Amino acid sequence: MTLGVVAACSGRGGGEGSDTDDDGERETRVETIRYGDDPSQRAELTRPAGTSKGVVVVIHGGFWRDQYDLSLGRPLATSLAENGWTAYNIEYRRVGNGGGWPQTFDDVAAAIDRLAAVDDVDTTKVVTLGHSAGGHLAVWAAGRPRLTEARWATPAVPVTAAVSQAGVLDLAAAITVDLGDGAVQRLMGGAVDDRYADADPSAVIPLAVPVRCVHGTDDTTVPLTQSTGYVERATAAGADATLTEVEGDHFVVIDPTSRAWALTLEILETL
Repeated sequence: MTLGVVAACSGRGGGEGSDTDDDGERETRVETIRYGDDPSQRAELTRPAGTSKGVVVVIHGGFWRDQYDLSLGRPLATSLAENGWTAYNIEYRRVGNGGGWPQTFDDVAAAIDRLAAVDDVDTTKVVTLGHSAGGHLAVWAAGRPRLTEARWATPAVPVTAAVSQAGVLDLAAAITVDLGDGAVQRLMGGAVDDRYADADPSAVIPLAVPVRCVHGTDDTTVPLTQSTGYVERATAAGADATLTEVEGDHFVVIDPTSRAWALTLEILETL
């Protein structure tokens, strides 16, 4: 599947002394937000033309590897802004460019918390939306308050819901079937140990916020069982979690022209 690149749109800067850079021309407004000194510690904030429905944090996938970047999330960010959402498409250090455990997790947490200092962004509703490895990070970010022994446990900007698009939600199960040719082990720097309790969404069930999973029935990259298993365990524990199965492969969920994406927009409206 070929993914497009977001068009330049009208921007609003962060003002004097801000580390927010303008990017774009008109209608929707795109800004580059820096949350650290590393080139990967940045995000693209796309504001809707009218009143925002809330913030959607877009987290791209790619098995946490550095050859994939936030360009994967740009078509979704554009669609979200067109549908009235403030889209926050984040980049983070990945395996191969300084990421992995714990840097990738540090970056996702810091990127979301950076929203607290961005002008004219209402963080009352903040939904994380992630595809594949990004789905893992989206649900992980929503569960930060459960990580009571970790440094990420007190978010400056709490996540109010998470949407996982064919997400890797059970790291131990992913290792068992060797998803991404050892991708989880490369992310974590080794086999399952105590660190996984702070990294695996399946280890912190139930969450106090809704989790919505959207997954293609013909997905051969991340099996549907990653979503079905998570939802079954979460609902058994009393959590608000659902699965929407859609026709298609691993990438149909991030195709903004697809029925799967239309359903995802509908799900966002209910959160």
